[in-house]
Amino acid sequence: MAVYKAPLKDIQFVLNEVLDVSQLARLPGYEDATPDTIHAIMEEAAKLCENVLFPLNRSGDEEGCTYENGVVHTPKGFKHAYDMFREGGWTAVTCDPEFGGQGLPATVGFALQEMFTASNQAFAMYPGLSHGAYEALSRHGSDELKKKYLPKLTDGTWSGTMCLTEPQCGTDLGLIRTKAEPQADGSHAITGTKIFISAGEHDLTENIIHLVLARLPDAPGGTKGISLFLVPKFIPKADGSVGERNGIRCGAVEHKMGIKANATCVMNLDGARGWMVGEPNKGMAAMFVMMNAARLGVGMQGLGIAEISYQSAVAYARDRLQGRSLTGPKNAGGPADAIIVHPDVRRMLMIQKSFTEAARALALWVGLLIDEARSHPDADKREAADDLIQMLTPIIKAHFTDMGSECANLAVQTWGGHGFIRDNGVEQLVRDARITQLYEGTNGIQALDLVGRKLPMKGGRAAQRLLGEISGFVAAHKADDEMKEFVEPLEKALGRVQDSALYLMQNAMKNPDEAGAAATDLLRLMALTAMAFMWNRIVVAARKGLSAGNDNAFYEAKLTTARFYMARVLPQTVSLNHQIKAGAATVMTLPAEAF
Repeated sequence: MAVYKAPLKDIQFVLNEVLDVSQLARLPGYEDATPDTIHAIMEEAAKLCENVLFPLNRSGDEEGCTYENGVVHTPKGFKHAYDMFREGGWTAVTCDPEFGGQGLPATVGFALQEMFTASNQAFAMYPGLSHGAYEALSRHGSDELKKKYLPKLTDGTWSGTMCLTEPQCGTDLGLIRTKAEPQADGSHAITGTKIFISAGEHDLTENIIHLVLARLPDAPGGTKGISLFLVPKFIPKADGSVGERNGIRCGAVEHKMGIKANATCVMNLDGARGWMVGEPNKGMAAMFVMMNAARLGVGMQGLGIAEISYQSAVAYARDRLQGRSLTGPKNAGGPADAIIVHPDVRRMLMIQKSFTEAARALALWVGLLIDEARSHPDADKREAADDLIQMLTPIIKAHFTDMGSECANLAVQTWGGHGFIRDNGVEQLVRDARITQLYEGTNGIQALDLVGRKLPMKGGRAAQRLLGEISGFVAAHKADDEMKEFVEPLEKALGRVQDSALYLMQNAMKNPDEAGAAATDLLRLMALTAMAFMWNRIVVAARKGLSAGNDNAFYEAKLTTARFYMARVLPQTVSLNHQIKAGAATVMTLPAEAF
C-alpha cells in the first residue's frame, strides 16, 4: 500500500538551517512566529495528516463524490474530517486576525500545504480554494463584503470557489459570455454557465461563496471587459446566518481520471444575485490574486504528490525481494535481495529524492519572500521580494507538477506490476497528479507567461533579480574548494540560462514563434537551475551541521543527494540550451495538413 509520514525532520531542516525561519519573527505582525511555535504547529498538522486525512485518501478515491438532483455528497468520512480540520483552526492559520485568523506567515502555510496535499490532495483542495477566495476578497473587496464574508471563510463554516472557465473558453478568458445585469439595490443578476469548477457544490460547509467572472452590458470586448462578482450559494441574512437559496446551482459533476473525492462541477447561474468585487471591468486584476495563489498552491500539490510517491517507492523497494545484487548477495540468508540494491531502482529513487528536497527548499523560500513582500518595513526589500515571487510562480507551478507526475510514475515503475493494481494505491497517485499539469493554466501556458510576461517585466529587472541571486551566491562561494563540485555546475547552468535568454532577445522580436517554441524548454532550464541553486544552499547548511558534529548520517545524505542532482539531473540543461537554439522552424515548418 501507499504510505505517508509527514517529513517533519526535512521541513525543519529547511526552515531552520537552510532558510533561517527565525527572521520571520522580526517582521511586523509576525512576532509570535518563532521557530518553536512553527515546530509545534507542524507536529500537530502531521498528526492530522497521518491519522485523519491520509486514511481517507484511497477510500475517497474509490467512493468519489455522488450527485443527485443538484446535491453533491462527498465521500464517507470527509465531513467529519473537515469538521476536525475547521475546529482545529487550520482554515485560519494565515488569515488576518481582524477576521478571526491566526495571522501566521505564508511560510507556515506553504509547509502545511505540502503535508495536506501529500496526505489527501482531493480533500486539501476544499480549504485551499476557500483560502484563494479569501485572498482575492481581502485585497479587492469592499469593507462591507469583507465584514460579511471574510470571518466565515476564515473559520471555515463557509467555503469558496473561483468560477472562470466556460464551455467555449479555458485559458482565453476574453471569450467569456456570462452576463451581469445591474440591479436597483446595487447587486447584479448574473446568468451563464461555468465548467470545471472545483468544489463548486458539496456538503462540507453551510454556504459556498463563488467568485465569478462576468461581463457588464456595456463592457468592452476581451479581457478588458471582465468584472468579478461574489455570488453566494445562499444569500446571508442581516445576522450573518444563511438565508434564501441563490440562483446558482450545480448541473452536473464531471467523471474524472483523478481527484475523484473533490467535486468538479458544472455551475449554472440563472439571474443569480452577485456583488461586484473591485472595480467595473477590472475583474482580471482581482482574479489574478486568487489565480497566482492557486498556481503556487498547485505547485505544492506537485511537491506533495512527489513526496508520497517517493515514500511509497522507498517502502516497497526495501521490502520487495527480487534478484541478486550485481556485486553479490546482500541478503545471503534469504532467497533474494531487496530491490533497493539494484542500480536502476536506486536511480528512480534518487530522482524523486533529489527533486523533493530541493523543491521543498525552493517553495519555502518563496513563502519567505511572500512574507517579506507583505510585511518588510523596507520598501525596496518588499519590491525585490515581489519580483522574485513573480519570476518563480510559473516555474514552481509547472516544474513541480511535471515532476510530481514523473515521481508518481516512477513509484509505479518501482512497484512493477503491483503498482498497476488498484488495490495497492500507487496508481491513484498517477491519476491524481495528472490534473496538476492542467488546471490553473496548463504548464504550456505557464511557460508562455514566463517568456512573454515575466522575463520582460519591468524592463527585465525581475529576471535580473533572480539571476542576480544565483550569481551572487556563486561569487560568494566559488573560492571555497569544498563547494567547488556544487558551485561550478551551478555557474555553468546559469550561463546556459543567460545564453538562451539572449538568443530569444535576438530572435523573438523578429519572429514571435521563437519565444513560443522555446518557452517550455526555457522554463525547465530555469527550473533546473533554480533547483541547483537550492541544492547549493542545502549543501552549505549540511556542511555546517557536519561541522557541529550532529546527526552526521542525515547531513551526509544531503551531500550525496546533491552530488546526484549535479551529476545526473542538472546536465539536462545542456540539451535544453541546444533545443532552444534549434529555433522555431524545427517546430513550425511542417504544414498543419501534414499532421
